[in-house]
Amino acid sequence: MEATTVKASTPQRRRSRGLSERRLAGYMLTPSLVLIALVAAYPIVYAVWLSLHDYSVRVPGLKRWDIGGNYVEALTSADFWEAFRTTFVFTGVSVFLELLLGIAMALCMHSAFKGQGALRTIVLVPWAVLTVVTAMMWRTIFQPDLGFVTSMLSTFGLPGADIVWLGEDGWALAVMIFADVWKTAPFMALLLLAGLQVIPEDVYDAAKVDGATAWQRFVRITLPLLRPAILVALIFRTLDALRIFDLPFVLTRGAHGTNTLSLLAYQELQQNRIIGLGSALSVLTFLIVMTVSLVYIRFVGGNIRALTEE
Repeated sequence: MEATTVKASTPQRRRSRGLSERRLAGYMLTPSLVLIALVAAYPIVYAVWLSLHDYSVRVPGLKRWDIGGNYVEALTSADFWEAFRTTFVFTGVSVFLELLLGIAMALCMHSAFKGQGALRTIVLVPWAVLTVVTAMMWRTIFQPDLGFVTSMLSTFGLPGADIVWLGEDGWALAVMIFADVWKTAPFMALLLLAGLQVIPEDVYDAAKVDGATAWQRFVRITLPLLRPAILVALIFRTLDALRIFDLPFVLTRGAHGTNTLSLLAYQELQQNRIIGLGSALSVLTFLIVMTVSLVYIRFVGGNIRALTEE
């Protein structure tokens, strides 16, 4: 009879303890959630509120409700769609090149050889440099008169010495992509290096015994086992590239086909002082990035979980 009583009371104690733990977790998370709401949610809500008004600092007294008007103006603007195209072209090309270089650098840093630590330090130096400093450096390098690139091309008589790299459509975007790849490929390599270090060496040893070549080991072993790390790196870099602002701002101020969504919103807000339209552009940029995030989480995130379970 006593045993029956103990058995009957045990689930109740477990349930009460579980509820207590959930309540404790809620108490511990509440301050963080409140802080996130104040820091992140309030600016977003305020930007949405401003985007629903016809409001400009340059016109005194202009502050009236205009629900949807700013969004219609933004979505029917050629500047918006040009910035949209530039942002996604920049994101696609730069992330693809960073992935290729990141895999190559990660493989080199993962290999065992003398001076491995020095190589890792040198590779990570560009990532440690501030983006604004990186942009100023490459802007100086590609200057038409004093730039290193033009001087080298002229010295060796190579084509391209007469190109104004940051003053022509196409070339300016190429320089911006090059500067971004130079800076952030080491970050991609760092994430992929972490994925390489968890692959057991026994798998490679068994493949060598079976006569697999280096290329076969890379294609059949490294890439499949590295896929979760690749997907995570792609998520981080894609979302970061979609919000690019500092590189085009310092390099070209958005001229010559380098204007991005974030820079366009800044121009309307800070330069043209059209608060309503600039806020609408900011909200649209936020929605685009959030949509891409949800797509990644829905499709890519599921693949990561499936690969991890395997």
